[in-house]
Amino acid sequence: ADTLQTHRIPAALAVEAASETVVACAKQGYHETAVVLDADGATIVTVRGDGAGIHTIDSAHDKAYTSVSFKNDTLALEERGKNEIAPLSKLPHVLFFGGGIVIKLGDEVIGSIGASGAPGAKLDDNCARAGLEKIRDRLK
Repeated sequence: ADTLQTHRIPAALAVEAASETVVACAKQGYHETAVVLDADGATIVTVRGDGAGIHTIDSAHDKAYTSVSFKNDTLALEERGKNEIAPLSKLPHVLFFGGGIVIKLGDEVIGSIGASGAPGAKLDDNCARAGLEKIRDRLK
């Protein structure tokens, strides 16, 4: 029988993406936590930035988990979460709030970055994107 071909994000790249996410927000004065998950939603790395609230660890994780499990950025899911997929928000670790972004290799979702701590979902999303940009060209 054929086996499934999957891709993994190396720990070193996950650490870089999480660190860059935290740094990008720190430059703007935000105390951020970043979590990078693999395609299965398992944690590769969590970086809690200096001064980031303890709740940001769970929030960043849940945004990343929601993003990877729904194969979409949480900013896009936020709108749908207000109506058609709202009941799913009762599931553990599902958080329809911007700041979770998918990491893709072509069309394949291979992981996600969750960011929490900035005063607003769009700001968290921007910091996560900075983290992804840092490693994007080395994802092959």
